[in-house]
Parts: sequence; C-alpha cells; structure tokens
Amino acid sequence: MLRILIAVLCLVAGLLVGVLNPQTVSIDLGWVTLYASLGVTLLVTLLCGVVVGGLILTVSVVLPLRQRLRRAQAPVGASAAPPPDRGHGA
Repeated sequence: MLRILIAVLCLVAGLLVGVLNPQTVSIDLGWVTLYASLGVTLLVTLLCGVVVGGLILTVSVVLPLRQRLRRAQAPVGASAAPPPDRGHGA
C-alpha cells in the first residue's frame, strides 16, 4: 500500500512539473535540435539520471556482491581443488 501511495505521489509531482513549466526549450545535440516543453525536458533528464545512476550502482556494487555471495555459497571442496591439468604445458 505504501509503494502505491509513493508511486501516485511521484506521478502527481511529475504532472505538476509538466503542467507548471509549459515554456518551449530547444536542445541542440550537434546533429539534431529537439524542441520540447521545459517540464517534459526536466522529467526526461531526471529519468535518464536515475537510469544511469542505477546502472552504475549495479555494475559497481550489486554485481561484485553477487559474485562474492556465489563464491561464499560454493561447495567447500570446489574452491580448494586445483584446476585440472589439460596437458598443454611442458
């Protein structure tokens, strides 16, 4: 129930930002110029920041922790045994 309430509050805040900032802005990306309202531009920029931040957090924290957990849960004999000799060396 709390998650639904927070989601609704975020949607209302997003709608307010969009409605209260109707000015048109241009975004020049070098090869193309985009035109959008200031509210939409702010919300898209915020969303992109959240996505990029989540990806950075996943790569830098979550994946290494999953690897450590996987190693910690591995059978005891599997990590102590040396790798098998494939016969490629002298």
